This record gives sequence, C-alpha cells and structure tokens, in this order.
Amino acid sequence: MIDKRAASVADALAGTPDGATVLIGGFGTAGIPNELIDGLIEQGARDLVIVNNNAGNGETGLAALLKAGRVRKVICSFPRQADSQVFDGLYRSGRLELELVPQGNLAERLRAAGAGIGAFFTPTGFGTELALNADGTPKETRVIDGKPYVLEHPIRGDLALIKAERGDRWGNLTYRKAARNFGPVMAMAAARTVASVHEIVELGELDPEVVVTPGIHVSRIVQVPRVATQAGGFKERA
Repeated sequence: MIDKRAASVADALAGTPDGATVLIGGFGTAGIPNELIDGLIEQGARDLVIVNNNAGNGETGLAALLKAGRVRKVICSFPRQADSQVFDGLYRSGRLELELVPQGNLAERLRAAGAGIGAFFTPTGFGTELALNADGTPKETRVIDGKPYVLEHPIRGDLALIKAERGDRWGNLTYRKAARNFGPVMAMAAARTVASVHEIVELGELDPEVVVTPGIHVSRIVQVPRVATQAGGFKERA
C-alpha cells in the first residue's frame, strides 16, 4: 500500500546529507514551508546549496537557516529587500556564495530539470554580467533568427521542500492561491520532495482536475497546523 504520510517533520527529513542542494518553495513570504525549514535546521545538515526565489526575510524561515550557518551558497533571483539583513551580513562578509538568476530563468531552469531538458537558450541576460558563469567565463551564446540567446542549464535538487494546502496518502497535492508559486516545478526537479500540508484527506477526496502536483513527484507529506491569530482565527504561516 502506498502511504507517503510522515509522522513528523523530523521523520520526513531524516537522512538529508551535508552538501545537498535543497529547493525551497515560496515567493517572498507566500508559500514558504517554514515548518520544514525549521525541521532542516534541527536535522543538522550543513554546507547546503539553497535554491529559492528570495534569500530570506527577517530572522525566521530561510533567514534562520542562513543564520544557523548551514548554507554555503544561495541560488535566487531576488536576494535583497528591506528585511534581508541576515543574507546581507553573510554575503558582505564573504561567508555565503550567491548565484543571481533572473526570475523567469530560475523557473525555467527548474522546469527543465523536471522535464528532462538538457539545456535551453534564452534571451534573458544576454550582454550582461548574468551571461557569465560563476568563474567569470562567458556562457555559450547563439543567434537564432537574428536574436541573441544565452545557454542555461537545469537546476536539479537533491531535496525539495514545498508547502501545499491539501494532500492524500499518495502524495497528490493542491495549493492555496499564491502559495502555489515554485512548488510544482520544484517537486518535479528534485530527487526527493517533502511537502507540508494543512490537511490530509482520504483517497478520492481530491478532485483530479484540481490536483496540481501528482503524487509521483512527492516522496513524503507531513501535516502541519495553521497558526492561530490573536483574534482567535487562523492564518497562513508565511
């Protein structure tokens, strides 16, 4: 019987190795799998390469992972913002590497990994420093139909941490509004995907027409509670 439910976050993340490339869903504070990030901190893996749209907000979530000294390199499209002080300090002191990737290229490099595409040409970044490799050498370029393009390669992960809304024991997932963002492509691009969900339902309760991430792309799901507000209601944890 296929049952991908994990009893706890710790159980779902057990065995994550040092040096892993970890894809973490989220766009700003929408869809960040904070409980899974906290679990990764507790799990103890080090020297990680983190792929996310941002590089952390405030002192929680991804910023807490950076502050704990567990990350060697960040691959993202939007590292700096008003409350990115953890990233700023680490980067300026030379304790953190950064690979800056235009947002569309980031999404497509992840999608390419999941789709089995070896590489692709894109016009984004041509003629700028973004058309250079990390060692300063130029990336391959080509003119196609009179327009210049840069060759980009897929981003593959050893582990993806994503936040969904509902799931079943087979790992089928649905998302809540903007919290969907990078989750679906990251689930496809990683060798192992762990998803947090607020509700685990019985098989057949999820309409196949609204399942965004099929269970074949998910290794483990773990249920996490919603965060209560002071007014007594509930809200999405950013």
